[in-house]
Amino acid sequence: MTAPLELPGLKVVLDKLVYHHGGNLPPDQPHAFVYYLTIHNDSDRTVTLLGRKWVIEHADGTHLVVEGDKIVGETPTLAPGGHFSYSSYHVTGQPARVHGSFHGLDDQGRRIFVRIPAFDMEIPGD
Repeated sequence: MTAPLELPGLKVVLDKLVYHHGGNLPPDQPHAFVYYLTIHNDSDRTVTLLGRKWVIEHADGTHLVVEGDKIVGETPTLAPGGHFSYSSYHVTGQPARVHGSFHGLDDQGRRIFVRIPAFDMEIPGD
């Protein structure tokens, strides 16, 4: 099996990051971050995204890796010029830096991926 190709022209943009505190959040993870992402396909290939991998690097030096099939329950197919937008969230007890990738197949069955640019989940007042 060949290694996945980082497809030029396929990119992820963090559209917005929203902080929430308290509410129904667990006492050990009272901080929630809602992130809004758009995946843009500016390549010359149609791609189908099949899954994701997130790496969460907490301020205390611990790491959490979250991998799985689909993206918010979907396997979006993006033609050249297409995009897919979604939102999701992460709860935490401390500041963190996150990054990762989405993976899938191009229209010829080749494995591809696109990096999720790193962003910081900073807790106000910390």
